[in-house]
Amino acid sequence: MSILAGYCGARILAPCAGLLCLALHGEVLQLRDGAAITAKVVAEKKDHLYVDLGFSVLAVPRADIVKVSKESATGQVAGKAPAVHESKSGLFAVATTPPAERPVRELAQTLGESVVQVRTPGGLGSGFFVAEDGHLITNFHVIEGETRISVEVYHQKDGQIERRSYKEVRIVAMNKFADLALLKVEDKDAPPFKRVLVGDPDALAVGERVFAIGSPLGLERTVTEGMLSTKTRQMNGALYLQTTAPINPGNSGGPLFNLRGEVVGVNNMKLTYGEGLGFAIPSDELKYFLLHRDAFAYDNDNPSNPFRYLEPPSRLRPVKP
Repeated sequence: MSILAGYCGARILAPCAGLLCLALHGEVLQLRDGAAITAKVVAEKKDHLYVDLGFSVLAVPRADIVKVSKESATGQVAGKAPAVHESKSGLFAVATTPPAERPVRELAQTLGESVVQVRTPGGLGSGFFVAEDGHLITNFHVIEGETRISVEVYHQKDGQIERRSYKEVRIVAMNKFADLALLKVEDKDAPPFKRVLVGDPDALAVGERVFAIGSPLGLERTVTEGMLSTKTRQMNGALYLQTTAPINPGNSGGPLFNLRGEVVGVNNMKLTYGEGLGFAIPSDELKYFLLHRDAFAYDNDNPSNPFRYLEPPSRLRPVKP
């Protein structure tokens, strides 16, 4: 019998059986056996919390309470990600219904484990997992000309951050012209990774809040917030998302999130002599790259692989007899 079921029989002046499911708004009391009570706390004593169930008042021993959380107006527990219905589209996942907007503070804590630092002998950048099996995205220019790649992941375990480096990283695909690269962690002892949801940049509005997570100048797990300045900034024949979220060298390849926790862009450049002028590859370009990754498959033995193209053979000139 659970703790909560025991309370039902002993402390509440109303009949009940089994676990009590409450729909009242207020605080959420997480109990030792995994049960939870959602109700308004009406009194706090040294050894008990008293909560109003609507039809009675329940005395809950403090020794049985693991955590007390505030419930938001939408019915979601603060600090806990809302349930999101997802669907797989090839290698990545998208939300079938728009997730609820949440504060950056909560999203950064939830999504931080999905963002990684990508290291090569020539420098470093950022990246993020799109699949639990270790597939991750970064910029092409982060790994350009490199084959020795390592990925540092910041696992969260028991409320603590565990930094771990993975050395067996394979280049799966790359597109030099879109500045995107797909990698895969293949360490034998690698656990399932936390991955992100890929959002729709068309649903963004100019002036909407966005934020980035990455490793600017090697400062890992850095969160910066700004707004979407424009969705159609044309540069070198391609369209970019322009944002005021501060990004710097090292942010390259990291995710740009909306307040629903979806990746809407891949950070890849900024204007050197300006402030608040960052640019990100829209997530629809990312989806196209992932859905057609076979066309961009990396093969070091193929002279026409996506990062090095040979000149086509010249037309033979006729030879006079």
